[in-house]
Amino acid sequence: MPQIPAARSTLAILRYLARRRGPVGAATLARDLGLPRSSAYQLLAVMMDEGFVVHYPEDRTYGLSGLVSEIGTSALRSEQLGRLARPLLDDLVARSPTPVVAHLAVLSGADVMYAGRAQGFRAPTTVSAVGVRLPAHLTATGRAMLARLPHEQVRAIYPSRDRLVRRASAGPSTLGELDRLLDAARERGWAVEEGDVTDEYASVAASALDRNGYPTAAIGLTYRRDSDHDADALGRAVVAAADALTARLAGQR
Repeated sequence: MPQIPAARSTLAILRYLARRRGPVGAATLARDLGLPRSSAYQLLAVMMDEGFVVHYPEDRTYGLSGLVSEIGTSALRSEQLGRLARPLLDDLVARSPTPVVAHLAVLSGADVMYAGRAQGFRAPTTVSAVGVRLPAHLTATGRAMLARLPHEQVRAIYPSRDRLVRRASAGPSTLGELDRLLDAARERGWAVEEGDVTDEYASVAASALDRNGYPTAAIGLTYRRDSDHDADALGRAVVAAADALTARLAGQR
């Protein structure tokens, strides 16, 4: 097992503060954990700089910041979404006459992060493994969620970007080009991506909404562009799956 004392001490401090009912002094923390007081102060200073710990100067105590709970909430949210969506992904794969990969993605800033995946027989080998992040504007799942956001919020996600990131010179390079893709997705009812992530693959996706109408996740299908497929049928299939996930998130049958 790797011996990295600073890393172990940092994790010990996180666990210790998480178990406390309130903030604690550095001397008490160092004593209870068996750490040199100087090391405890140094580790706490770094954890404050990184946003994991806050200092209460009047009391000379330390406590966990909101960032820790945000990380935990995000992980629980992704796990919950994955559990709710898994049967829908499996059903999409089983019903598709075309070899496909079904995936669940959530929007994280200007990226999508994949939170679920189901792969059919002879399906494409995609990069959409759970935990992988890709630029949202290049993916069908990202475009599906961006299309459900107000124009002002899309602009806030892409502030002052003259040129958007591209892969292999494919995909929208300007906000104007992205706007046209999002308009088409709204009109069609689902988003499309053809060769913008991987040249030989295409994807369709639709967004699931939370109780407030916010695009909380998207369900997508990826298939080979040269396969015998009905893109419109696949698009309608992801819309139905996304609507089913929306109902599940609302606690409906």
